[in-house]
Amino acid sequence: MKSYDQDQSLKLFVVMSRAMQSVTKRVEEDIKSYGLNPTEFAVLELLYSKGEQPIQKIGEKVLLASSSITYVVDKLEKKSFIHRKPCPKDRRVTYAAITEDGTNLMGDIFPKHREAIQEIFAGLESDEKKELIIQLKKLGFHAQEL
Repeated sequence: MKSYDQDQSLKLFVVMSRAMQSVTKRVEEDIKSYGLNPTEFAVLELLYSKGEQPIQKIGEKVLLASSSITYVVDKLEKKSFIHRKPCPKDRRVTYAAITEDGTNLMGDIFPKHREAIQEIFAGLESDEKKELIIQLKKLGFHAQEL
């Protein structure tokens, strides 16, 4: 019985990995169609939805190495989508804030991006999505605890 469970675990890993690759590829194609890379989009989306953020904290929120954040912030600043803003209370802290151009861009593309995500996940019924969310959270928490 143990080897059957091991085989199922391996099969699940392969199926889940391939599904994630396919989903990620489609999401990235959608993002690239707006002239952004996935990291730029993630930073813009964070600032659009949550407001200005300390640059040092952006990396952990969008799962990006801190060494890459400065590069991405520089690129978005050159495109006039964000600007740096010093913290009035602590000179060591600099915030990234979305500009009017960035807000206008995200206001235009985010609804389209949501539709693209909806289309990508349309292969599942609503109740299947809910169940999959529960199962994947359970799996993720278990893997974290190991």
